[in-house]
Amino acid sequence: MQAPERARAGDRLTVGLGLGILPEYEGSGETSLMPVPGALGKVGGFSFLYVGNRLSVDLIRDGASPWDFQLGPAVSVGFNRSSVKNIDDARIRALGKIDTSVEVGGYAGIGRWGVITSDYDRLSATVTWRRDVAGGHGGTIITPSLSYMMPLSRKSIVMLVAAANHVDGDYAGSYFTVTPTQSEASGLPVYTAGSGWKDWMLGAGGNVALTGDLTGGLSLVGGVAYTRLLGDIADSPVVRIAGSRDQWMAGLGLAYTF
Repeated sequence: MQAPERARAGDRLTVGLGLGILPEYEGSGETSLMPVPGALGKVGGFSFLYVGNRLSVDLIRDGASPWDFQLGPAVSVGFNRSSVKNIDDARIRALGKIDTSVEVGGYAGIGRWGVITSDYDRLSATVTWRRDVAGGHGGTIITPSLSYMMPLSRKSIVMLVAAANHVDGDYAGSYFTVTPTQSEASGLPVYTAGSGWKDWMLGAGGNVALTGDLTGGLSLVGGVAYTRLLGDIADSPVVRIAGSRDQWMAGLGLAYTF
C-alpha cells in the first residue's frame, strides 16, 4: 500500500509474499494454508495491482486532480477444484476435478482523494467483468466493489473493502451443480444451480512499516475477509451439506517498497 506522500505522484513498486488461510474449495467449511504473492505500483502514471491469482492495470494515467478515473484489463486464474487431492471431504473429491479457468476481462471505476480524514485518504468504486476463456467453467463473473483507504501516519495505512459477485449459469453449473452421475459417486443429492448473485464480501487490510516509513523499505502486511454465499450457490449440496456458506480468509506477510 502507498505512503501518503507517494500515493498520488511518482513511480513506485511494492512487492510482497505472505501466507494465506483459504477455503479448500469455494464453499468449503475447511481451510488450507498456501503462499500468496503480491505486487502493486505505478509506472509512467499507470497503476497496477497483482494479488495471488489476479492482475489488473489502470490504463488511465493518474493526474493532479482529486478525481481518479479507472479503466483497464483484468485477468484471473482460477484453481477452484482443479486438484482434489488436498480436499478433506471424500464427497467433494468424488465429484471430480474441474479444469483451471483463465478469466479475462476488464474493469472501470472512479475514485476520489481527500474524502474524510486527509488529502491522502481515498474512496473508490469499481465494476469488474471477467469471462473464462480456458474452458474451466466457461462462465462470466461481474463484480461491483467499494474500497476506502486511509493513512494513519507515515508508518501505517488501513483499507476497507466491500464487494459482491454475480455469476451466470455456466459458472454456477460447473462448481455447484451435482449431476446424477456425480450424485451416485459422492452420495450428495442431485442439484442444478442457476445464475444469480453468488456472494457478498467484507474485508479489511493494513500495512505497517518495519524499517523507515511506507515510502520505502520493509513492511508488515495483513488482512482478513468474510464472504457469505447466496442463493442457488448457498443451497447447493456442495455448500449446504458438505461445506458452509460462511467463508473466511486471512493472510499475513512481508512487503518491500522500492
